[in-house]
Amino acid sequence: MNQNVETFIGCDCPYEEAKIVLFGAPFDSTTSFRPGTRFASRAIRGDSFGIETYSPYQDLDLEDYSVFDSGDLELCFGNSPKALEQIQAHTAKILSDGKIPGMIGGEHLVTLGAVRAVAERYPDLCVIHFDAHTDLRQEYLGETLSHATVMRRVWDLLGDGRIYQFGIRSGERAEFQWAKEHVFTNPFNFDRLDHVVESLQGKPVYFSIDLDVLDPSVFPGTGTPEAGGVTFLELLHAIEQVGNLQIVGFDINELSPIYDQSGASTALACKVLRELLLAISSKLF
Repeated sequence: MNQNVETFIGCDCPYEEAKIVLFGAPFDSTTSFRPGTRFASRAIRGDSFGIETYSPYQDLDLEDYSVFDSGDLELCFGNSPKALEQIQAHTAKILSDGKIPGMIGGEHLVTLGAVRAVAERYPDLCVIHFDAHTDLRQEYLGETLSHATVMRRVWDLLGDGRIYQFGIRSGERAEFQWAKEHVFTNPFNFDRLDHVVESLQGKPVYFSIDLDVLDPSVFPGTGTPEAGGVTFLELLHAIEQVGNLQIVGFDINELSPIYDQSGASTALACKVLRELLLAISSKLF
């Protein structure tokens, strides 16, 4: 018999052969509204067997590619700096083995741990960020490490002109004003994504998808839902565009499955992850 280890569908190749390595970061200690994203990675793995490995959208199949799912990290709840160190170390190990790290959050703060490792390996790193929220606060309730500050902390690492945000429709006035001087922000939709993709050709890119970029009418299972979001098909098209870039790390985050008992939000997250894996994998082989 073989050990029963649950993985995301189609992501069970040997580690040595993998081009992409998935891992879960079940952490939500700084969630400001409704907690529960720590349960996302487990829910996504389990429900992934309700979809197929084949994508009729891209005419691609996960069975044709090499993805390894390394499971969830055992993160230190209540200690954000230590949890970020654990994520950074795991990401660095994947990178050192010549593979692309793909993370399933968790709240959006987990992105910072992964970006720290990727930026060390790729000093000219750029970040594409899909989200409903700016996440550019200097601090939130006196805390500088928060899912509301994660992109500001990423900016601390990368500096001006290297963060590209899309779908943004919520944030403090001061965040939007600060963004005008320091990051590229396309509010509400993906209208200027094609120009950004063209400008980033040949550059290493980290791709972070906060699933609340989707409208809550199609994705209610999140901790901070914001009306006015994009549709699944709009997100899929945007993922396919970004997949043409040199993606050196990526994540999806902010599914909180307990707020959608129908399971529809988790099923959608599974499909987003499948399409993301395929869009990136198809450019590697």
